[in-house]
Amino acid sequence: MTSHHSAQLSEELAHAAAQYLAREAGRGTMITATRATVSPDGKNATIFVSVFPDAEALHATAFLDRHRDLFRDYLKKGKRIARLPYVRFQLDPEAHGKGLV
Repeated sequence: MTSHHSAQLSEELAHAAAQYLAREAGRGTMITATRATVSPDGKNATIFVSVFPDAEALHATAFLDRHRDLFRDYLKKGKRIARLPYVRFQLDPEAHGKGLV
């Protein structure tokens, strides 16, 4: 996978995750997709999220684990991604130091 293709896929996954989370996440907690990374072979992707309020990070992580397959189905149905990577969600350590997680 070229670096351009990897960057484009990362951006598309982050955007799709933001749309999905805006629709599916509860209203008491704000879960925001901040960025995504894709492995060099394109088989795995990590979507980084921030959570507000901080106290809900554990609940948000459980929610994201439960929705991993549902998000993949959302990608299959609504996005044009030739080879869909295995997706996992992770709290964004860059956002955490800034009070965003």
